[in-house]
Amino acid sequence: MLSMSTNNLSYNDQGGSDSAVEVGQETTPTSSNAGAGFGLFSTNFKKNDDLKEMLESNKDSLKLDAMKRIIALIAKGKNASELFPAVVKNVASKNIELKKLVYVYLVRYAEEQQDLALLSISTFQRALKDPNQLIRASALRVLSSIRVPIIVPIMMLAIKEAASDMSPYVRKTSAHAIQKLYSLDPDQKEHLIEVIDKLLKDKSTLVAGSVVMAFEEVCPDRIDLIHKNYRKLCNLLVDVEEWGQVVIITMLTRYARTQFTSPWKEDGLFDENSETAFYESDEKKTKNGDEKKSYMMDPDHRLLLRNTKPLLQSRNTAVVVSVAQLYWHLAPKHEVGVITKSLVRLLRSHREVQYVVLQNIATMSIQRKGMFEPYMKSFYVRSTDATHIKSLKLEILTSLANEANISTILREFQTYVKSQDKQFAAGTIQAIGRCATNISEVTDTCLQGLVLLLSNRDETVVAESVVVIKKLLQTQPTQHSDIIKHMAKLFDNIAVPMARASILWLMGEYCERVPQIAPDVLRKMAKSFTSEEDIVKLQTVNLAAKLYLTNSKQTKLLTQYILNLGKYDQNYDIRDRTRFIRQLIVPNEKSGALGKYARRILLAPKPAPVLESTYKDRDRYQLGTLSHTINTKASGYLELSDWPAVAPDQSVRNVEVIEPVKEWAPSLGKTGKSKLSKSSDDKFYSDSGEEKEKGSGSSSSEDSSSEESSSEAESDEEKSSSQSSEESDKSSSQSEKSSSESDSEQKKTTKKPPQKKTVKPTAKDSDSDENGNVAKETSSSSAEETSSGSESGSDADSHSGTERKKKTKSKAKPKMEVKSTKEVSLLKEVSLLDLDDFTPTPVTRPKMSVLSPSLLGDLEGLSLSNISSTIQVSGPAFVPEKSHDLLHRMTGKGLSAQYQFPRQPCLYQPTMVSVQISLTNTTDHPLEQIHIGDRDPTGLDMHCFNAIECLLPEASVTVSLGVDFNDSTQAANFQLCTKEDQFSVSIQPAVGELFLPATMTEQDFRKEQGKLLGMNESSATITMAAENTTRQPISRQVATVANLGVVPSGQDNIHRFAGKTASSGALVLVTVELRELSAALITINTEKSVMGPMLLRDLKRALARA
Repeated sequence: MLSMSTNNLSYNDQGGSDSAVEVGQETTPTSSNAGAGFGLFSTNFKKNDDLKEMLESNKDSLKLDAMKRIIALIAKGKNASELFPAVVKNVASKNIELKKLVYVYLVRYAEEQQDLALLSISTFQRALKDPNQLIRASALRVLSSIRVPIIVPIMMLAIKEAASDMSPYVRKTSAHAIQKLYSLDPDQKEHLIEVIDKLLKDKSTLVAGSVVMAFEEVCPDRIDLIHKNYRKLCNLLVDVEEWGQVVIITMLTRYARTQFTSPWKEDGLFDENSETAFYESDEKKTKNGDEKKSYMMDPDHRLLLRNTKPLLQSRNTAVVVSVAQLYWHLAPKHEVGVITKSLVRLLRSHREVQYVVLQNIATMSIQRKGMFEPYMKSFYVRSTDATHIKSLKLEILTSLANEANISTILREFQTYVKSQDKQFAAGTIQAIGRCATNISEVTDTCLQGLVLLLSNRDETVVAESVVVIKKLLQTQPTQHSDIIKHMAKLFDNIAVPMARASILWLMGEYCERVPQIAPDVLRKMAKSFTSEEDIVKLQTVNLAAKLYLTNSKQTKLLTQYILNLGKYDQNYDIRDRTRFIRQLIVPNEKSGALGKYARRILLAPKPAPVLESTYKDRDRYQLGTLSHTINTKASGYLELSDWPAVAPDQSVRNVEVIEPVKEWAPSLGKTGKSKLSKSSDDKFYSDSGEEKEKGSGSSSSEDSSSEESSSEAESDEEKSSSQSSEESDKSSSQSEKSSSESDSEQKKTTKKPPQKKTVKPTAKDSDSDENGNVAKETSSSSAEETSSGSESGSDADSHSGTERKKKTKSKAKPKMEVKSTKEVSLLKEVSLLDLDDFTPTPVTRPKMSVLSPSLLGDLEGLSLSNISSTIQVSGPAFVPEKSHDLLHRMTGKGLSAQYQFPRQPCLYQPTMVSVQISLTNTTDHPLEQIHIGDRDPTGLDMHCFNAIECLLPEASVTVSLGVDFNDSTQAANFQLCTKEDQFSVSIQPAVGELFLPATMTEQDFRKEQGKLLGMNESSATITMAAENTTRQPISRQVATVANLGVVPSGQDNIHRFAGKTASSGALVLVTVELRELSAALITINTEKSVMGPMLLRDLKRALARA
């Protein structure tokens, strides 16, 4: 804890006779079963007498025993204030153990018994000079707890003396006393700022957290006090106690927002290889001639990010959340992802911790969905979760929903709707509504599922479904008059007022689309008007007014009857509404000009409601703060400032250290000088002078412990660096070249012996770039000595760096990252985060099991029967010869490329779709080394063709590719490269090319179709072209659109087709049912909620076309 006194001051006092009796019973228990009255009085008179006698005895052992018992009483929350006179007599005891316990008691009761405490003030002043540091600290703590304005000068003097004390523990206590004195007398602010400035320069890790807390309380706006101490605080951060880390990180977040420019600038080009950028010479920059202004991160900004990163492994939840908010508010967008794994790990903590962490994740996931999408399973609701935790997880899952994973999420929501927790079930239905509005491909599917929920037995589920359907229908009312009719039929069975009001609103708003049903609903409402809730009555009056304007013949008398009922209603809102409506729609002599506009007022088109997350605006508060949690500005909240347009002068953070010039220094040469500079740096950044004298043993132990604490972070960085090294080989070789040049320049400069050394951020402050290439660390870097998080990885990084140099020399060998032995050992270590739960699933490829959960009926039944083994993948019924342009000869500088889908199972991997590419050289010279380069997205699973060494002029060659599209029509983007050029190309698959044809019996087809209803079914009625009404043309048109197999059918008017998705093997069932007058019903059943409507759209277009 930041303060021992905060513990002692937190106990609840219990005054009055009850507490006195409790104390008496604790110390002198009643001895017999005598009458209640006599027993009570006998103990009340003698309470605590034995403790008082023990405190007044001459034996220290008895006094010590008495004090222990008194402290135990206080710890249990009992009131021991009446023992104050007896305890305060022992304040001058020579027994150190006794004196410490007396001081603990006095801290607790000094504020209540101020007069008695003041009598002992001279004793406390003497104790401030005691040789024992604990006694000095305790005396200062008691002195600052006596909240009497008259002793403010004494407290001020004591704090100033303690701030210069030899013991860091006493200096820490003085920092705590600063806050107490400031709350007692704010006029002392200027004097206290001087003490804070002095303590901020303290090199002890024990003091750092406490003095920053005092700074935040007394003068949070005086950032000029932080400038000179910024780098020291960054480097001490890892070794400060946990609650101190939280305070320092929060303060440094605010500081960084005022001192550095934004790393999120869109117009600037972020220089990815920060190492090259820092070491690059001016000549090299002019050669590149880059017109775009590249963003260069301030080395101090990088220092803060690097030194806080190891703390993501902290066991303290508050520290992890603090670092997460720091990265969120300060780090470049491509680096924020490092906090994801740590935040997900915290979801295994207590529900109070989960609540705060999930609130932060909910805010983050709205702006950056991709961060948490790999860990989507961690946000699945458990049956043991509390309702508020369930609601937050539901919020996050809804924010993470996209076209790729919506099928998985909707299937998860299907289970939640059946929950016994009614509030949670209602929230799930709202979430389904939000998914439907955000992802247009599943809007119809969700609507159908919600309509089926209307037949649910649970009133809450039905009511919430009605409310959500009402909102969804507003987005496209013309297409769904059938749903409005269905809801009108269910009206009598729905009892929840909000649901009844929603149906009445829909009837009134779209009364012209249901001209026969709406008057009948109004007739029923006229009967039950007096017994309805107020919200239903208001909507009934609105419905009557709208029907009067559109269908006055049928509803005139009904409207007058309802307006008369409303005129005498008990609720004044309904009476006012009734009078207003009557004057508006019923013309008479008194009605003014407003009556002319009645139709425009009541039947005006209303904008569709926007279903948004409740966490959309929470990012206005700093993450991890109380204000963010309660969504209201709390007292003491300090807002984050905007990034400055131009960075303030960074030289204010430079610290000058005076060094004596030694006569023998030049004769030492380079090595001697580097050792000298290194030792001086160690001295400046060491935790304290005392620690420096302990020798190398302690420093080596610190090194080993810091290596252990950050091993996991290093292993993560090494994984990412090994992945990206193949992609950016050129940039890494440039960075090595530039770093070697700068090393030689540094050696030249070290020959001059300066008298003053300015400690500036060295090159390694630019740390690692987004590709994970860790910056080279020089031996003279001062911050490296104390930053345990970064020094742990230096050995492995230097080793991997030498390996990288060897690879660039031997060109014949393939470019692969060879991991050093230390890297391998780090990767093998079992860490806190290497848990099965947290293995991220690929973002673009939600794994769909062949076991198909049913979305039958109202999302209720969940059958997990296996797909019949008789379903087999067959050969294609039809292969279209149409090819698509991949690369035009003008764009490709003579290289032309076309692709087509041969509809054959892929040889390389069964989940891939086979693609044939025809390459043609239209130039007059051969093209060499034609191959595939970088891919987008980077996780795209693609089997590339072997590089074509040489393609002669006017020659063509056909090659084969395998691409795993993850059951998505998202384009596969990659680079088609020759020896000289690179061309960005993309393969855009039609949804029908993502299937493999399947054969099955008609019985199996019907069985599987029965499992894929509800949200898994899409259907439409079309008018067929005349020539497409027989079996052969229908089969040909369907096979042209989609790679599906024909299923034998016993009926002439029903045609069935089946297939499986290539990536996940999910069934796709298509039924074309011919009806009268060239009409046909097309039905598609598949658990892929996005692919179904897309395939339906393509089939409608093909079958309706001649």
